[in-house]
Amino acid sequence: MERNVCTAVYEEMVLKYGQKDQIKIITPVDILRIGRVARMSKGKQEEFTVITVDGGANVIKTRVITKGLLNHSLVHPREVFRGAIMDNAHSIICVHNHPSGSLEPSSADITVTKQLKEAGDIIGIGLLDHVIISKNGIQGLRSLGYV
Repeated sequence: MERNVCTAVYEEMVLKYGQKDQIKIITPVDILRIGRVARMSKGKQEEFTVITVDGGANVIKTRVITKGLLNHSLVHPREVFRGAIMDNAHSIICVHNHPSGSLEPSSADITVTKQLKEAGDIIGIGLLDHVIISKNGIQGLRSLGYV
């Protein structure tokens, strides 16, 4: 049986570069394997990103939802869950940075987390965690009891 050109090229690419590794999120630290998320720790403006995941906790896609001013970024559940619905995601992980370096959630962070949890419960897409990232590390709001 003759191989077609597309199959041959694909097989050559897999041999040369290997298959793309799927990132599985088990702990908040695992999100740092996503380059876009890891770079957020150095951001000068607050940025809010959503990671959609499948039922096996494998990353489907990472989307920047908003880029804010120096110290805040506004988000709405409509924008947060839009991509998750399109991805047919099982759940999401929200990540935002604190340019100040603080890992303490603000009252606005806690309020947004509660709103997103409630919205996710209604539409059937769970909020696994809301992670704050800064130059000083990461902090998941789940571990603080807010998710």
